[in-house]
Amino acid sequence: MMLAAADILEKEKARFGRIMTAEMGKPLKAAMEESVKSAWGCRYYAESAEAFLRDESVPTEAGTNYIRYQPIGAVLAVMPWNFPFWQVFRFAAPALMAGNVGLLKHASNVPQCALAIEEIFRRAGFPDGVFQTLLIASEQVSRVIDDPRVAAVTLTGSEPAGMQVASQAGNRIKKTVLELGGSDPFIVMPSADLQAAAETAVKARVINNGQSCIAAKRFIVANAVADDFERRFVERMQSLRIGDPMEESTELGPLATKQILEDLEDQVRRSVAAGARVLTGGRRLDRPGNFYAPTVLTAIPEKAPAYREELFGPVASLFRVPDLDAAIHLANDTPFGLGASVWTNEERERERLIDEIEAGQVFVNGMTASDPRLPFGGVKRSGYGRELSIYGIREFVNIKTVSIKTAARQS
Repeated sequence: MMLAAADILEKEKARFGRIMTAEMGKPLKAAMEESVKSAWGCRYYAESAEAFLRDESVPTEAGTNYIRYQPIGAVLAVMPWNFPFWQVFRFAAPALMAGNVGLLKHASNVPQCALAIEEIFRRAGFPDGVFQTLLIASEQVSRVIDDPRVAAVTLTGSEPAGMQVASQAGNRIKKTVLELGGSDPFIVMPSADLQAAAETAVKARVINNGQSCIAAKRFIVANAVADDFERRFVERMQSLRIGDPMEESTELGPLATKQILEDLEDQVRRSVAAGARVLTGGRRLDRPGNFYAPTVLTAIPEKAPAYREELFGPVASLFRVPDLDAAIHLANDTPFGLGASVWTNEERERERLIDEIEAGQVFVNGMTASDPRLPFGGVKRSGYGRELSIYGIREFVNIKTVSIKTAARQS
């Protein structure tokens, strides 16, 4: 059944892509790629779940001992609009393969996506009720969490939403996994391939129109290469093709809602008022839709929103640092700790960055990205628990210890 769901996602990627783009504005090409990635997640768990969940023998000095992984029941997923298919399937595929059932409370601006996902599981052959979409308001989520039939909750979203859900679930002694915001650093040291770093930096900043928790947001560049990197980075940001997200050539589409546009505009305005300098962009575009110009800010003081806050849109914060120590300090000077992208070809620098960056994942000479085979999650105010890989499927199971002592035979 999970393999059948994967086939539907791949074969009908154009249809699902158009639904995503129509509801939340991501470029159509990216939306179709998201449908295909969701299929990858389904196949990965269809092929791996047996190995991940088989009994594990534990040798001890007495008897037979092993670990058994069993489902815990109904898991509520409170999911965001920015990756409306992938975020759901990376929860649903492992949860269902573990034997649980899923309840989806999707973001209110992507109801067609929510219904389409339920339809995919139904068409794939899963029994009624194994995966249900709940078209409810945020205020009604608490009633679902309180229901004794719900065993656990997973949430991807904002800090306030995470705190509220975790608090209520904790009061009911229910397991939670939280994947919250990020203000991910992108560190460039003198030994890096600057052309590759600059090209990747733009992609890492504007992926999903800049609305991604793991998008690179703070670009921390060593003084020795800062001028060169800045020139390449700004030129590429200025050349992005902005337009109708339904056109496959579009690289940057509109923000998902008017409120997101207004919030981003306010953060940039306050950052400039605090002393930040605009290298390019810095304004909403004078055209229909929630468009904001690709923006690069520099000379950002600590009191500016662009220094520590998460900017959810195509706005990059560019910092210059004298050395590796300063780069690591600045990278960690944030309440978030989701991911980091670091660029260096020196082994000593690489090892220090891997060890000392406070984040759930560090990508060296590459863009931070989710992969079904790798655990995904953060530290600090970016949340707790892990999605994907073997760790994701084991978040919502009963890890049961079994110990069997064989009685001595009577002669």
